[in-house]
Amino acid sequence: LLSSVECIFSVIVWANLPRNMIENSMFEEEPDIVDLTFPALDPDEVVYEPRSSRLLVRGLGENDMDEDEEDCESSARLLGMSFMNRSSALRSSSSPYTRQAPPSSCSRPSARTMVVCVFVLVIVASVTMALYFLPGCTFTKTGCRKPNKTTPLEPVYPLSTNGELFPWAQLRLPHSIRPLSYDLTLNPDLDSMTFTGHTVIQMSVLHSTKIIVLHSANLNIIKATFKAARDVTVLEYKPRQQIAVKFPEELKTGQYCVLTLDYSANLSHTYDGFYNSSYIDKAGNKRVLAATQFEPLSARKAFPCFDEPAFKATFLIKISRKPNYMTLSNMPKAKSTPLSNGLMQDEFEKTSVNMSTYLVAFIVANFTPISKNASKTLVSVYSVPEKKEYTDYAMDAASKLLEFYNKFFDIDYPLEKLDLVAIPDFLAGAMENWGLITFRETSLLVGKESSPLEKRVVATIIAHELAHQWFGNMVTMSWWNDLWLNEGFATYMEFMSVQTVFPELDIVSSLRFRAMDKDALNSSHAVSTEVNTSEQVEEMFDSVSYEKGASILLMLNASLPWNQQFTKGIIQYLKQFNGLNTGTDDLWNSLTQNVSEMMHSWTSQKGFPLVTVSRKGNQVTLMQEHFLLTSDNGTLTSRQVFTLKTKSGTLKLPGNVKWLKLNYRNTGFYIVHYGDEGWAALIEALSTNVTVLTPEDRASLIHNIFALSRLGRVSFHQVLNVLKYMSKETETSPVTEALLQLNIIYRLLDKRLEHDLAARMKVLYILDNFGPLMDKQTWGVEENVSKQELRSALLGMACSLNQDKCIQQAKALFKEYVKSNGTTRIPDDLQQVVFTVAAQSEEDWSTLLGLFSATTYDAEKRKMLRGLASTQNAWHIVWILQAGLKGDIIQTQELPLVINTVCNGFTGYLFAWDFIQENWDRLIEKFSVGSYAMQIIIKSATSQFSTKAHFDQVYGFFSSLKERGSQMRSVQEALETIRLNQRWMDQNLPTLQKWL
Repeated sequence: LLSSVECIFSVIVWANLPRNMIENSMFEEEPDIVDLTFPALDPDEVVYEPRSSRLLVRGLGENDMDEDEEDCESSARLLGMSFMNRSSALRSSSSPYTRQAPPSSCSRPSARTMVVCVFVLVIVASVTMALYFLPGCTFTKTGCRKPNKTTPLEPVYPLSTNGELFPWAQLRLPHSIRPLSYDLTLNPDLDSMTFTGHTVIQMSVLHSTKIIVLHSANLNIIKATFKAARDVTVLEYKPRQQIAVKFPEELKTGQYCVLTLDYSANLSHTYDGFYNSSYIDKAGNKRVLAATQFEPLSARKAFPCFDEPAFKATFLIKISRKPNYMTLSNMPKAKSTPLSNGLMQDEFEKTSVNMSTYLVAFIVANFTPISKNASKTLVSVYSVPEKKEYTDYAMDAASKLLEFYNKFFDIDYPLEKLDLVAIPDFLAGAMENWGLITFRETSLLVGKESSPLEKRVVATIIAHELAHQWFGNMVTMSWWNDLWLNEGFATYMEFMSVQTVFPELDIVSSLRFRAMDKDALNSSHAVSTEVNTSEQVEEMFDSVSYEKGASILLMLNASLPWNQQFTKGIIQYLKQFNGLNTGTDDLWNSLTQNVSEMMHSWTSQKGFPLVTVSRKGNQVTLMQEHFLLTSDNGTLTSRQVFTLKTKSGTLKLPGNVKWLKLNYRNTGFYIVHYGDEGWAALIEALSTNVTVLTPEDRASLIHNIFALSRLGRVSFHQVLNVLKYMSKETETSPVTEALLQLNIIYRLLDKRLEHDLAARMKVLYILDNFGPLMDKQTWGVEENVSKQELRSALLGMACSLNQDKCIQQAKALFKEYVKSNGTTRIPDDLQQVVFTVAAQSEEDWSTLLGLFSATTYDAEKRKMLRGLASTQNAWHIVWILQAGLKGDIIQTQELPLVINTVCNGFTGYLFAWDFIQENWDRLIEKFSVGSYAMQIIIKSATSQFSTKAHFDQVYGFFSSLKERGSQMRSVQEALETIRLNQRWMDQNLPTLQKWL
């Protein structure tokens, strides 16, 4: 933006920014590892070696080689040579590798030569034996690997549960078999919490094979039958949740075959697979139900299947139930048949589309629907009977958004019906199962008097899941490394669609800033990155896949020469790959032939650029480098600096330009540093007239200056200079970003026991800048959604800083609410503030707990829970943590929220860290290792540590976990964050003490 002319000067500086970014210094290449020249294996063949020669073992995980390993590698090369020499005697005399002695050319060796040869042979034999038994050196398919405590070793062809070798050694299934259709019959027993199943899979043989490998987890296979083969053997390898069906005779390419499996299992007691749930009805009775959550790797817990996204097939599902229950699945119900045991069997239509297994869904429950026809589709919203009154808004939003997407994508939603179901126990926010979208109750149900803020939450989640019916369901990523193709697009479309369909909701997002905060860490990952373990699959569900994925799409759209090019490109992508699986390059090639190389640089590398602006007169030079919040103090010397296309890029400005702002409206995923003069010019411009920049631009300036301070490029004094204009700020996004950033520092100081410093910072830098704006806020009903969001943030901060006016107003509202027995309503945007203040009083905490137990409206109930968890009473903190884990009074699905809230308080954050350490095994039983829930728990408990003692404690605990979570990316992120906090404190505490 240029202040002196009435036009927008837009500079797209990101086009080739990350290309070649830190190619050498940041990305360490895998060490060259010698291959011990074993023959390549056909995907379905097993080479059975004599056990005496079975040296091949594989180390799980990736580890940098230290000096010992490099020595071991050299030894492996020597041993590889000895293997070849030893085996030469076995070769045919005609082999080209057999050295033939010329006739009469070899004289008898001398005695001295014989002695030397024997000596050499003894040395070689000794080295070979030493290497064979060398501690810490194991020969693998990729060479010599050194085991460590966190990297257990397992055979290349591991042992099945019965002790026989399992004939497959990879995480991903072989591609010799393609499933065509599944016929599933499920018989759940909600009294015993068990179920039986009968699965018939029709398959096509793509490559001749004697085995079929598929997935099965916690299923007791009772019987396996296979047409055209009398004798079949079923082997199971539990660590990879795989089973193998072996045949005496080879299945031939092009053959069609049918595999039938009967099995039994327990309903899952966690939140994945086919799991049980319950709720208390209005009469006080416990009601049980069963529902599914299969993404990413849990369809295998409900039926044996090829549980990878690329193995699409059709599904015909039959479920038995008691007469007083109902069932739902992806397709409409075809018929119901009485069974001899008094049960009913519901059969659903065969899916009219090929689906990945993770999108299959079925439910057995007592739900009540509302329905209407919208865009030639029967749309229904289901809930427990007591909450039917909260479903109207979801119906309206889903109907309008479905109509919008049908028109926007120029492809009609392909199924006859679309169900949206609120599940009482549901860990994720929602799940896009084709035709049967499942939600948390707080993500779908809205009261008639609810605020626009609550409606906006529900509308955006519905928009996200509906977008998945095209991006993800219709066109699916081939493997989880490209999860962003699902989640990045759905996140992008959720904002775009809600802005269009519900403009009154005034949707904005600061989530891009949070994605940048994560992506600035060395422990981040590329948008499209290698995925080799089940934990890595779980970890892909993070802000990089969602928000960064959406951000680079927004950036691309903003940069293309005309607006419709992007839209036409994604429509082309959907039509070209309808029903198929894709990778990232398929998307870029569909958009235009010109963006593939450019966009590849954004998806194949982690991180984003820092663009530094320097100006001389009317000439501006832009330079870029990798923005990395590294905890290594020496990294500045190894960072590579480069610019747009060559070493530098320049642009000329028109005359009389006073200041320059890059990244207009914050559409680009990068950070800009303007230098001292550039920042000074922007500060002066804002102090004169706030509106010279859009709210998005003001928010991005605030985020950028804090990030640069964290990097060490600007002083904290410079940060405070930028914030001086804040007393004139009235828009939501700049205020909320500034409050969030200041609150992070305030909490770090508070938990570093710098209480006096924190108190002075509260007065001088938070209340001085925001106090006038806080005082202007009202406590009555506010209709404008942006103003609701703004006052919620301001009053929340004011009350958290114990401002007397705020505390008294909140207490008065709570007292009136309790006295009226709930008939006097607290405005939705103020409920969190009021409940949090109430929870600081011993008496009101108990009152709030009673209200929490009695409240049925989930959005309000969740705010009460956050209030309860914000207490500074140690006894209450211990109780609420234990109650969340137990799951009776507080649902276990809310435990990540409870821990996050407890950690924000001074009293609770150490309690929470102790609780996590003591209950780790129970936590990973409830929430999968690597799951988003575990990411939240780890980040919440560690992100406010800033001392070496805490670093050592966190490092020691996670190192001890081994396969129970030590390799999670979120652990590396936690350790890196603690080091960054420690560095920031070391650099800034003396200055802060001087200023304050």
